[in-house]
Amino acid sequence: MKKFLLLSLLSGLSLSGSAADRLIPAGYYNSINGLSGAELKTAVYKVIYPHTEVSYSGLPTNFEKTDVYPDSRRWWDMYSDIPLYAPSFKGLNREHSFPKSWWGGLTDIPAYVDLNHLYPSESAANMAKSNYPLGTVDRSKTPKFDNGITTVGIPVTGQGGGANLVFEPDDEYKGDFARTYFYMATCYQDLTWKYTYMVMTGTYPTLNTWSRDLLLNWARADQVSQKEIDRNEAVYKIQNNRNPFIDFPELAEYIWGDKYGEPFLLSEHIDGGYTPSGTPTLITPIQDMELDFGEVAMGNSATSKLHLKGENMKEGQMLTLTIYDRPGVTDDADKFNIDGKATVKVSPIAVNAADGLWVNVTYTPTETGLHETRMVISGGGISGSVGIGLKGECLERPELTAPIALAATDITETSYTANWEPGAQDEVIDYYIVNRTIYDSHGGSTTQVVAEDTWLEINDFSGSESYTVQAVRLGVVSPASNSIIVSPGAITGVYQSAKLTAKNIGGAILINTTSTLPELRIIEPSGRVVRRLEDVDDNTVIELPDGLYLLVSNSVSGAVKVIVTPN
Repeated sequence: MKKFLLLSLLSGLSLSGSAADRLIPAGYYNSINGLSGAELKTAVYKVIYPHTEVSYSGLPTNFEKTDVYPDSRRWWDMYSDIPLYAPSFKGLNREHSFPKSWWGGLTDIPAYVDLNHLYPSESAANMAKSNYPLGTVDRSKTPKFDNGITTVGIPVTGQGGGANLVFEPDDEYKGDFARTYFYMATCYQDLTWKYTYMVMTGTYPTLNTWSRDLLLNWARADQVSQKEIDRNEAVYKIQNNRNPFIDFPELAEYIWGDKYGEPFLLSEHIDGGYTPSGTPTLITPIQDMELDFGEVAMGNSATSKLHLKGENMKEGQMLTLTIYDRPGVTDDADKFNIDGKATVKVSPIAVNAADGLWVNVTYTPTETGLHETRMVISGGGISGSVGIGLKGECLERPELTAPIALAATDITETSYTANWEPGAQDEVIDYYIVNRTIYDSHGGSTTQVVAEDTWLEINDFSGSESYTVQAVRLGVVSPASNSIIVSPGAITGVYQSAKLTAKNIGGAILINTTSTLPELRIIEPSGRVVRRLEDVDDNTVIELPDGLYLLVSNSVSGAVKVIVTPN
């Protein structure tokens, strides 16, 4: 990484394989010592999987701690070199570098909000990379997308895992993505994969052969940078787990590469050797970690799970967690609680256990504004105490308007693009929920997908389905939009509505409606809006060229299809 290497040389930091310049907490990796191969991988999984989950809406705030250049407010975007600046997140997406569709798009699992693979991405590059696997683009064929940082195109022979296209990052970031994928294939090794371009179901090896070779080569060629080290520390302070492939770049070789079968000895990878002392140690959380609950609407609360993991904690000496105000600094302790209380005591035996112990920390604001306080953890035989920050901001509860769903575009037998527009242009939206109802011989089943722009690529289309859209801000969800029907090859089966009907009268359509429609949009199957009318009354006649049209109104559930033919 040429620019990162220069930065590290200037600051006098080594980027060698040694973990000396990483701030690895005492005891964090003790359980992986001396293991090899599949057993080593599972031991690493047990270390890194339990972690505090952040909120999806709060990701931009967390990105300000993890993905901003240290000498400016510019976002550190590994997908584009377009200069965009914090705190505005406009033009960026919360990008799952390890595509969420690979595990079925589930939003209720830790992978969905895991900062170790989530990065800010310029929206055009994010759309172009879609859910394609990593790979080397065949430069003898014209790439589908190339902005100088992100390239999407046909893979070279032997890569892609069956995908038609691959995403190739800039050389400067290939090691970053490789170590990210090593982390994901380990931390979520027990998931069942829907797409198997680079992964296979099973705890070992999880990565398939071609992807292992690619990622190992990228990691060897592009060594750990100061940017990765700093980001790893920032993520650890937020969600209480680390990327071990940044702490120990050579770890991947012991699990998948040239050192497979050899025991991984911490004494060879941590300066000073591996010398467990028996000293009571609170491994997580660490001093000055911050639980940031982000923005919360008045009347709502937000809960975060805090993971407690220790070693050699003394039996009989309960661990005490207390929320308190620092005199003259804060007075917000009453807005936070631990499992419903200001002070709780937990068993050191539970904290010493292999899985540690989880407690719920909740922010319940009673007034608008920024609220901060501290939690102190003591006892269990540890020396002194550990203090962590608690922070949240309460805003007035928003009133959201239903989005306006537009006709799907780019319809094929297996994919389409869902489209919509905000219900009101001046509304602040965190993200959208797309409700897909998939029809089969047994009826319809609904699934939800999160989107950040006013479009969403659907890549697992298998027949007739419909979609509605809802906007989300501060956890408040808007009413659903009108419904759009999608069928392969043509738009058929569109719902009719008692409130709105239309019929062809030769070169025009006759509108019949039970009440005045505040807005009516006439849309071609391609998704292009050809006419937008306000205050449409019953018996309105609209002249149109011959063709197929969809009639959509925000005040009517569903859409109406009409075919205009000559007299």
